[in-house]
Amino acid sequence: MSLHNQTAIITGAGKGIGKAAAIALAKEGVHLGLVARSHADLESLQQELTSGYGIKVSIATADISKRTEAVRAVELLIEELGSLDILLNNAGTAQFGKLVDMDPDQWEQIIQTNLMGTYHVTRAALPTMLSQNGGSIINIASTAGERGFATGSAYCASKFAVIGMTEALMQEVRKSNIRVTALTPSTVNTELSVKAGLPIGDEDRMMQPEDVAELIMAALKLPQRVFLKTAGIWTTNPQ
Repeated sequence: MSLHNQTAIITGAGKGIGKAAAIALAKEGVHLGLVARSHADLESLQQELTSGYGIKVSIATADISKRTEAVRAVELLIEELGSLDILLNNAGTAQFGKLVDMDPDQWEQIIQTNLMGTYHVTRAALPTMLSQNGGSIINIASTAGERGFATGSAYCASKFAVIGMTEALMQEVRKSNIRVTALTPSTVNTELSVKAGLPIGDEDRMMQPEDVAELIMAALKLPQRVFLKTAGIWTTNPQ
């Protein structure tokens, strides 16, 4: 399916998977609404994409863990873009520690960003897709949403919840021709992973943001009559 001239909103667009997905979509002629907390990152990417691909790029600075900011950003971008065909819920955070040791505010912030942020953005965007009777929503979850691990109680809880919310929403809106997908990558070589202390290893063998972007594009290009319910992507041979 051609994506040319469609519109997409991407959260966490300033770096990592979000930035890689923005570039991949721009190459297909998709007009973009980009959300991130860093205005400088958004401005830099906006300039790169508009000059390189001739598409419309709107930006909105927001902390999606805060409902008012998330809703305001989505409403602004939809108004500027005029429609919404694709929503990529990518923004997230990760910190690790034993449940009894991690500060409760830190634990809660992971839930607020990864789960509630995805909820806030989706709830704000969904009425437009329902009115159009179509669209695609892709939520970036994680292998941590499929199996728990020591020191990952907050992160795992958030990603398990994202997968559950994704499946429930899928059942709600599939009759409105809205496709809802959860992707579950293992560790990706991003700034987030490095800051969280995850083992990155050899860059030539580690999964890159562009690899996840390829999977996103494959899901979006499926014929409208079908969708990818969930899919995992793993590094072949990490060292």
